[in-house]
Amino acid sequence: MSLSLPLSVGAAALHERAPAKVNLSLRVLGRRADGYHELVSLVAFAGTGDRLSLEPGPLGLTVGGPNAAEAGAEADNLVLRAATALAAKVPGLASGHFHLVKHLPVAAGLGGGSADAAAALRLLARLNGLAADDPRLREAALETGSDIPACLNGTACLMTGRGEGVAPVTLPRFGMVLVNPRVPVSTAAVFRLLALQPGEVRASVPGPPPADRGELLAFLQGEPNDLEPPAHRLAPVLADVAGALEATPGHRLVRMSGSGATMFALYDDCRAAARAARLVKATYPVWWVKPTVLG
Repeated sequence: MSLSLPLSVGAAALHERAPAKVNLSLRVLGRRADGYHELVSLVAFAGTGDRLSLEPGPLGLTVGGPNAAEAGAEADNLVLRAATALAAKVPGLASGHFHLVKHLPVAAGLGGGSADAAAALRLLARLNGLAADDPRLREAALETGSDIPACLNGTACLMTGRGEGVAPVTLPRFGMVLVNPRVPVSTAAVFRLLALQPGEVRASVPGPPPADRGELLAFLQGEPNDLEPPAHRLAPVLADVAGALEATPGHRLVRMSGSGATMFALYDDCRAAARAARLVKATYPVWWVKPTVLG
């Protein structure tokens, strides 16, 4: 296990990216006796996201950026909750003031808060000389939120359980367009509409995803996002978002990420994605539309 040296007192701020999490598939296998839902999700990360910095000193948080107003009360932010969880596990943990630049929309199914919290844990690990595979990081991540363990490495993985299982996978590179109609969707409300009872099992675990581009797309056709139908009931505008993406030339897959309300489309390359994003934005100028890459 390799260790990095702790940051010296008075050193400059540290910086981390917090890339958007995209659920290429999301199966709800059932509901456990403890109330958590048993999931299996092929998770990838986009080339866009939030940014987080840490300046050594007293623990604190400020939020800026185009979507700062949507981020909610700073005291409830997952960044501070993750830092507090890690401090309870690492005696004498050095901390500092976080500054979050919020680019991603909130309650959007992109794991923005989880990615921010994971970035905070990475920053604290660098500040304190903790190894990236220190088990206390993953423990603090899972304690803070189910998506955060998958976001710790920020690389494609198969996420299982309620988020505690994270197995790295290799995926081909795609161009991608993310579209959010600026309508938040409550994850809790989506799961309530599933109406699964504790102990109920509804699906089996799929096999591993293939790495070949064509085979992966075929695999994804049979591995949907089970949260998409209830999310459509809560946010009917998702049908318009899906239609707008399906009208773009060259799209290979159109699907909702997480519990919504962000939809994505995959393309063969970033140029096709950029052209598609321009078309969607021209028709729906108030939507959040972001061309990026996946993989």
